[in-house]
Amino acid sequence: MGDTMREFLLAFLGSFTGAILFNIERYNLFWAGLCGGIAWAIYKFLVLFSGRAIYATFIAAVFVGLYSEVMARRLKTPAYVFSLPGIYPLVPGIMAFDTINLLTFGKLEEGINKGIETAATAGAIAFGILLASNFYQVLDKLISETLNKKTKK
Repeated sequence: MGDTMREFLLAFLGSFTGAILFNIERYNLFWAGLCGGIAWAIYKFLVLFSGRAIYATFIAAVFVGLYSEVMARRLKTPAYVFSLPGIYPLVPGIMAFDTINLLTFGKLEEGINKGIETAATAGAIAFGILLASNFYQVLDKLISETLNKKTKK
């Protein structure tokens, strides 16, 4: 099995088990895991293609937001059921560890740079999900209003 498939499966399992920790219903576990797996695949592809981790994180987070909204409507469940486990593979945990490690050992300039990168990555996750969720909700409202106007005529 290739490295890419292995990473996809690990991201899937990380999101799947995270969903278990949040006590998500059994029938939603697969979909929550799939969200994390696909988000990680998008992230890896974009990092390889562009070399920009923050950009890749943002695009993957936009995917998580859109996926969560679509699946929430289809499965009649809140969007956070998919978005919280879906971002697990994207969370910059090792970057935060590296930041603290560098600062602890007195490498202040490197630590501050790594800290800024960590904060930017976390911000990209938050902004990507926020942007996608709001876009989807506005679009959904516009479509439903348009359909309501047509049915009233």
